[in-house]
Amino acid sequence: MMKLLAAVAVFALTAAGTQAFDHSALTGVLQNYVNGQGMVNYKALKSNRGQLDAYLNKTGAVSEKELKSWSKDEQLAFYINVYNAETLKFIIDNYPVDSIKDLGGFLSTPWDKKVVTLFGEKTTLNTVEHKIIRKEFEEPRIHFALVCAAISCPPLRREAYTAAKLDSQLDNQARVFMAQKEKNRIEGDTLYLSSIYSFYKGDFTKGGRSLNDYVDPYIDGSTAGKEVEFTDYDWSLNKQ
Repeated sequence: MMKLLAAVAVFALTAAGTQAFDHSALTGVLQNYVNGQGMVNYKALKSNRGQLDAYLNKTGAVSEKELKSWSKDEQLAFYINVYNAETLKFIIDNYPVDSIKDLGGFLSTPWDKKVVTLFGEKTTLNTVEHKIIRKEFEEPRIHFALVCAAISCPPLRREAYTAAKLDSQLDNQARVFMAQKEKNRIEGDTLYLSSIYSFYKGDFTKGGRSLNDYVDPYIDGSTAGKEVEFTDYDWSLNKQ
């Protein structure tokens, strides 16, 4: 009976808006080692990694049963934060490196390496992104939040994602990303978009929308009638 009451109390607190997991340690890391352009000081982080490692020890200890008791926004914020934090750890574990793509194996990509601790077991960044986040959450804006340590990725946000602010954070990420003219812009009759829109086109065009329809609220200028072309993707490390 006591266990049942405790579980009900936890659910009630979460439902009322209390944060189910404390991501403040990750916010501390991001504020200390990420600048206003989303670029990372990997050298300094590698030398002062204790806070990041402690945070990931805590996220890795969360059970799947516990996570499933949280709200969907709590879950999504958790997965995004884990993906980004584990990517930071992956880079500093191998730093110095020029590109995350240099960390792949002969027959595998870096995203297929088991570098993520989730539910007490080792898994891959691809599993977190494609088999969990994209599969369980119909939210294309996650592509503006998940950062793969490359110049052409969206800029890394200087705060962790939380359920309380998730919608506004994702919307702001979309606007920040779309304002980066080297990645997304309108020139004459052409709508130049990041290759992210090519990689995940199906996520952005569900329900019969076009890419033009999807990005129109986020980009400066009208996309009506514009022909889409994709900009080159720079896989160089997003380092300061």
